This record gives sequence, C-alpha cells and structure tokens, in this order.
Amino acid sequence: MTMRKALLAGSWYPGTEDGCLKQIDAFTAAASVDIDENAEPRGGVVPHAGWVYSGSIACRVFQALVAGPPPDAVVVFGMHMHPSSHPCIMTRGAWDTPLGPVAIHEALADELAARFSFSRDRLRDFERDNTIELQMPFVRHFFPETSFVPVGVPPTADAIEMGAAAVEIAAAEALHLLVVGSTDLTHYGPNYGFMPEGSGPRALDWVRNNNDRRAIQAILDLDGRRVIKEGLQNSNACCCGAAAAAVSAAAAAGASPRLLAYGTSHDISPGASFVGYAGILL
Repeated sequence: MTMRKALLAGSWYPGTEDGCLKQIDAFTAAASVDIDENAEPRGGVVPHAGWVYSGSIACRVFQALVAGPPPDAVVVFGMHMHPSSHPCIMTRGAWDTPLGPVAIHEALADELAARFSFSRDRLRDFERDNTIELQMPFVRHFFPETSFVPVGVPPTADAIEMGAAAVEIAAAEALHLLVVGSTDLTHYGPNYGFMPEGSGPRALDWVRNNNDRRAIQAILDLDGRRVIKEGLQNSNACCCGAAAAAVSAAAAAGASPRLLAYGTSHDISPGASFVGYAGILL
C-alpha cells in the first residue's frame, strides 16, 4: 500500500501520538462549541498554518462536525494553486499521521477522477503541502473509522463543479460525506509583498474588518464563484479554489454555514507581517 508520509509532523504540528493528543485535548478544552442539535453539519472551511497559530481554529470546526452522523468519507480540498494549475487527487493508499494512517476512499476517489482531468500522482509522490496534511490528525482523531479523499483544487470553475460532483457521487452511493476546504485568509505585510493599507494598527484593522470579512461573507453566503473572485482580486483567500469547492459541496447538500472562530497570527506573534484565519462550519 502506498503510504503518504507525514512530512510536516514535528515541525508544523506535534510529531508523536502523545503530542498530538495532548494538543487536541488542549484545543477542545479551551473552546466549547455550541451546536444546534437540529442541524446536520456538512463540512467546514479551516485554516492550515502551524498548529500554534491556527490549530485551535481548525480543531473547533472538526469538533463541531462530530455532532453529526459519523461520515463514511471526508473529502479534503486544498493545495496552493493558481488558475493555470492542474488539479490533483490521490486515489490509492493511505495518508500517515502520528495518530495512525487514514485510508483513501478508493471508490469515491475513482469516481471523482473519472469526471475530471486530474493528475493522480502529485499528492502520492510526497510533495510538501501543509494545506491538507495539517488537517489529517484532526480527521484521524475525530473520525477514526472514516476514509478520505485528498484533492488539490485550482481557483477555476472546475472547483465549483468538483464540490457539487462529490456530493452527487456520495448520494448515489449512499455515503454520508463531509467536505473540508483548507485555506488561510489575507497574508499581509513585507514578508508577503502585500501592504495596500501601509503598516501598523490601521493595516491590522483593515485585514480583520474589511479584507478578511469579504472572503468570510462569500463563504457564509455559499457563493463559490465569489469566493474565487475575492481570493484572486483581493488576496484574502490563499486557496480560494479549495474553499470554493467546499462551499459548492455544502450548497448542494443544503448546508447552513456559521462562523465559529476568527483570528490572525498577529494575535499569537505580533509583527508587521501576519495572516488571517477563519473556522467556518458548513
């Protein structure tokens, strides 16, 4: 069996089972999640910075997803891609984590791969990518019996179609599906070459209350095309294709989105350069 290694374990997140469990326990203890018992969550949009910066926000979304029925499969949309990038998918094997491997749902992956022009090797061949890997210990911990499909999605109209197709395939196969889109929000400051509002408190306020809010609202409105437009025009969603795919899937599944948490790296490590993060339940 092909095993995708946990390339970032021990640096971006704990590298041992005990370390991951202790950190997840700390995340869940620090923030309770108030869930409508009548709602059935369909997935979420989560950040993918190192756990010290955004792990608590991502964890809150996965914690909320446990309120629904156990999933048969989780599709994780991610990867840093441009409109000219080629989408990719892993259809065989498993993805390792310090908590144990998560197997690929081969039937779902095969059906998705048959509908779109994917590269089937890129994810399997161990290219470093934090967008999906940072979510895998959460998937393994909160849904230990499930399998998943990792998909790299460029910010194009295909993202909208992929999300809807995942829901359609799952429904045809009577699978309970969760969809997760992995994206950070605005990357601001000299480290990222993006400073339209200068520096200091004014810049931080603009990111928090203007630029990031536009991307968040597009997600809450389940408007995948607007998510892509925001990300490409306003640099407020670094993986807007992945977020749009999850939004499209959630819309097709009848989701009721809700913002669970928002923060920036500035909250943890103040500086001239910082990144925004949102945890959104779909």
